[in-house]
Amino acid sequence: MTDINNLDFNLLVTLDTLLAERNVTHAAKRLNLSQPAISTRLTRLRELLGDPLLLPAQRGMIPTERALELQEPLHAALEGVRQVIAAGSPFDPAKVQATIAIAASDYVQYSILIPLAQALRTEAPGITISWRTIDTSLLDTQMAGGAVSFALTTPETAPDSLRMRKLYTENYVAIARADHPDIQGTLDLDTFCALDHVIVSPQGGGFHGPADDALAVLGRERHIAISAPGFLVVPEIIARSNMIALVPSRVAQGRPGRVQILKPPLPVAGFDMALVWHDRTTTHPLYRWLRDRIAQVVAEAATNPAPAR
Repeated sequence: MTDINNLDFNLLVTLDTLLAERNVTHAAKRLNLSQPAISTRLTRLRELLGDPLLLPAQRGMIPTERALELQEPLHAALEGVRQVIAAGSPFDPAKVQATIAIAASDYVQYSILIPLAQALRTEAPGITISWRTIDTSLLDTQMAGGAVSFALTTPETAPDSLRMRKLYTENYVAIARADHPDIQGTLDLDTFCALDHVIVSPQGGGFHGPADDALAVLGRERHIAISAPGFLVVPEIIARSNMIALVPSRVAQGRPGRVQILKPPLPVAGFDMALVWHDRTTTHPLYRWLRDRIAQVVAEAATNPAPAR
């Protein structure tokens, strides 16, 4: 039987972090400790619990069955302790020391996380943001284990087990290079169909998007020349070629003089964007403040949208 009197709080926090990160280097960075210090704590945990807990693998570490059994109840218990302590003192974001992992696409990182990071440098300089590429198939597990604090995604792709707050509705705009020989200020349907297009396929290799569904209703089609894995490279491709693209309006902002922002020549369905989180962080003062601050950043960005001609 394990002698829990020898399991101090720091050891439990280390185990919780290792189970979330499954990587000694990442855990050391998150806890602001050296790798040898983390390794020493892991050795101590193995001795006290009588289990290897985490086994070396080609990439990171693999938890044992015993470790997996411990992960969720341990994290819930530590979160409860944090909430009890936080409830006993007033919350001041300027004094917080924390690492917050946010999962999002490159488009969301550009449009939301950059201004959020800038705001936090002034209001909460002790918060470090870990930006992560979103994988909705892993999101439930990542949030339950604490590896991801927040995610920004469409409501349709968010796991049902997570809490959600709608942030905004996004619309598509067309973009073309500023001195495009066939486009100056407006874009008609014939030109839209005649030109080569760039499309985004996060999983790679996709050549069909919302515009193709809208075109099919009209008996029209377009030619897609490039399928890119993310949105941020698209304006650069457009600025250097005669191709065009449909992108979320926020991707087109902040690029004066390089691309024209145009109204699509046919209606294309937009999408909603939501902030999602695990129920375990709902009442925590820091996470509650961050949810409100993210919503404020989104609202402030919406007051200065990029106009479509």
